[in-house]
Amino acid sequence: MKFDVCVPILGFENVKQVTLEKIDDIFMRMQSVDDKYITFTLIDPFVLIDYDFEIPDNTQQLLGIDKNSNLIILNIVLIQSPIEDSVVNFIGPMVFNTDNNKAAQIILSESTKYGVAEKISNFLKK
Repeated sequence: MKFDVCVPILGFENVKQVTLEKIDDIFMRMQSVDDKYITFTLIDPFVLIDYDFEIPDNTQQLLGIDKNSNLIILNIVLIQSPIEDSVVNFIGPMVFNTDNNKAAQIILSESTKYGVAEKISNFLKK
């Protein structure tokens, strides 16, 4: 799926379009359409934690979100070896509206309950 980026990805403001490709049930790959070297691995946060946040009104408008919108929420993950050492950015979720193929990154400034680099191993059942 191809998405127009309506709110820039922090540090990658020049990325205007991305593709989203499923890797498995948990991970997806997001790649810049214009620069094949800009690729992110994303994770479904809901398999790790009880994840809850509000999408700002202005972002909802840019993404064309209403109560019936089909959204995908994913977080950027930095893959490490072993996989348990990988870290997830819960502060900057990516929101994809599959109804109109628009995407945005949200920065959760008010939330202190999520971290910017939390190890996946902290959420795995032991």
